[in-house]
Amino acid sequence: MLKNMKSYLDNIIEKDPAAKNYFEVVLLYPTVHVMFFYRIANYLYGHNMFFLSRLLSQLARFLTGIEIHPGATIGRNLFIDHGTGVVIGETTEIGDNVTIYQGVTLGGTGKDTGKRHPTVRDNVIIGSGAKVLGPIEIKKGTKIGASSVVLTDTFENSTAVGIPAKIIKKVDSQIVDMDRKRKMYNNMVI
Repeated sequence: MLKNMKSYLDNIIEKDPAAKNYFEVVLLYPTVHVMFFYRIANYLYGHNMFFLSRLLSQLARFLTGIEIHPGATIGRNLFIDHGTGVVIGETTEIGDNVTIYQGVTLGGTGKDTGKRHPTVRDNVIIGSGAKVLGPIEIKKGTKIGASSVVLTDTFENSTAVGIPAKIIKKVDSQIVDMDRKRKMYNNMVI
């Protein structure tokens, strides 16, 4: 457990140049506080203690400004920088070493049942104010631009920008519009 905590704190210090030491990060970083509450709430949720788990998650939201549903699945080393306004829905899945900035929503569209929220793979960066909506997959290494609205799956190591987001990927030092390529492929007559 202490090894995981050290890895978590090292990740924050590596990603945030303003972080000076472990003591400062533990006492002053809302991401540490909300993840402490989330881990307990998630355990309780997994043991069918739904009311108590939701109560803890709402207390964490009140204290940090970050709302994480206790049913969400979150891997190691999630860093929520300047977390105010972050919302993570119930069926969201987040991999390892993901960075999320303020105002991000990992939510549903209101049109789906069952799995309603995104799956975010390892090493993803989601910029301030981005909205990632629906049961879509954000592939490993994707970067999502600030204020983007992502409604479709991405590709590994791609970038999603705009409203609605266009998925672009750098291939052999050329920028390829993957949405355009996908549409062309879907419209081909075989």
